[in-house]
Amino acid sequence: MNNATVGKHPCPECGGDLQWNAGKQSLACPYCGTLVPWKNSEAGLPGEVQENDLTVALQKHPVDQRGWGEAQREVQCQSCHAISVFVGNKVAQRCDFCGSPSIIDHQTERDAITPQYVLPFKISDGQVRDAIRKWYGSRWFAPNRLKHAALTDTLHGVYLPYWTFDSHVSADWTAEAGHYYYTTETYRDSNGRTQTKQVRHTRWVPASGSLQHFFDDELIPGTTGVHPVLLRQVEPFPTLTDLKAYSPEFVRGWTVERYQIDLHKASELNHQDMQQKTEALCSAQVPGDTQRNLNVDAQYQGRTFKHVLVPVWLVSYTYGSKNFQILANGYTGTLAGEYPKSWIKIFFAVLAVIMFVLILVSLGESQ
Repeated sequence: MNNATVGKHPCPECGGDLQWNAGKQSLACPYCGTLVPWKNSEAGLPGEVQENDLTVALQKHPVDQRGWGEAQREVQCQSCHAISVFVGNKVAQRCDFCGSPSIIDHQTERDAITPQYVLPFKISDGQVRDAIRKWYGSRWFAPNRLKHAALTDTLHGVYLPYWTFDSHVSADWTAEAGHYYYTTETYRDSNGRTQTKQVRHTRWVPASGSLQHFFDDELIPGTTGVHPVLLRQVEPFPTLTDLKAYSPEFVRGWTVERYQIDLHKASELNHQDMQQKTEALCSAQVPGDTQRNLNVDAQYQGRTFKHVLVPVWLVSYTYGSKNFQILANGYTGTLAGEYPKSWIKIFFAVLAVIMFVLILVSLGESQ
């Protein structure tokens, strides 16, 4: 894997450990406030994003760059099983992903593969808190107690593990293309009168074709701590344009989730996703009005990958016996969330609709 050795970048004024500041979009010293601009070249990696050969990595496992660049502590939640990594002095009393206090130290035989790149936080915590409050206020069926709760007090910035995959696909497809045509038929209605109608038929003809396509930075999350439906709703992350070479400064002071979906499993999931998308692209090429018996023979070549970290703001809370999450993309600000429903509000809303319909019907009958 194309990873370089990562090292520390102390503050030039006081020698403290620099951390990434989302609001300032710069490395900042938490002690004296000094700002230090960041360049990819400082991490020993080229400015252009580098890809890694997937076949070689899966067959020979040439990944010798592991760890996080400096000392870290890992803990695992006994409730949701997410593994959190803390680089620097940060510690946690509760799981950032589900809020459970049941966290224990986590030890493994081998460190995780060092991320090649990181997408630093761009949206500040203040911006996210304001967005979440507005989101709360627009949830009509949320319990009043929830709307007035200070849920943003549980806001955490988390770096999530992702794998990105590239591949060229060459596909040949065959199908039956259906073309609609219409005929006029006569019939007698209930009064015995002769009527005509248009009847649709389908003419099936064989069809075939080929497809050339390039999949660029297809994302496969390595996280288990975040609800997958919410995560898909806050994607995409701009991994094609805005990545920075990984360095501990970006994650120091933040929570990092260690991937539990490894490269082998992620590559299988990526292959399944590409196959589905390839079939959809081939389906779009079939002529006519409808189709059946689509068969796709696809070959994937030049598959490459990267391991990256992406930023997410996370609120996790428990209401009743259920756990709920709210996510915000830490780079674009896109927000998605779950919330409990007040059945009392739903009942009265349905009742109001029924009464409104009955009033309309009554008015119509009176006229």
